[in-house]
Amino acid sequence: MRHGSCYYLRVVDDRRIDDVLAACERSLAGAEKVDLRALGFWRAVEAVKRDRALVERYADRIARIDRGAFLRAVPLVFPAPVGVVLLTLGTVAGVVLVVAALALPALWRDLALLLGAGALIGATHGLAHYVVGGLFGMRFTHWFSIPPKKPQPGFKIDYATYLRVSATSRAWMHASGAIVSKLVPFVVLVVALVAGAEPWTLWILLAIGLVQLVTDALFSVRASDWKKFRREMRAARASR
Repeated sequence: MRHGSCYYLRVVDDRRIDDVLAACERSLAGAEKVDLRALGFWRAVEAVKRDRALVERYADRIARIDRGAFLRAVPLVFPAPVGVVLLTLGTVAGVVLVVAALALPALWRDLALLLGAGALIGATHGLAHYVVGGLFGMRFTHWFSIPPKKPQPGFKIDYATYLRVSATSRAWMHASGAIVSKLVPFVVLVVALVAGAEPWTLWILLAIGLVQLVTDALFSVRASDWKKFRREMRAARASR
């Protein structure tokens, strides 16, 4: 069944998936803008996820289409190791600032705590995705940014390796960045208490942590990491 240019995969069969992927490949071969969603690509991907045999048959092809559309659409793209190095340096800098705060005089102590927390929040989110995904067998091809829509850099998954791991593993990879970055302000808050930081510093750290939790509850479950976590957990339950 078609609606405009979009396939609705109510019944999973190889020919229907082949037709969708072929349409995506034809679109990528042209010069026009590629809209994978309108072509039914993501519906096909969801259908493939439910069947291990289909994953083995289509994973590499899906990954080529996904990567081709990504490289055409995203303005700032770098090799994944560039992101790993920069985020690792950011994480190390954040840790150094927080630890150094324990020995600094009052004003510098509080500034170091806040700067360290900021560096850790910014650096650990993407790095957690990369590390946890790697432990589960997923690979990442690029580090990218889409300003002004999505300025925070992220890692691009190799979709073939993404499809070949379990849905539960995919879910926890998505959740890992959100979990780590939400823990950071509360961990730094504990260090600040030990360091004897000023009350305003403690309140700022607490506010950062609480605001992150609220924004996750209100927005991330609909459009970001927690939405993807819930999607993959549904896929895991369906596969049982």
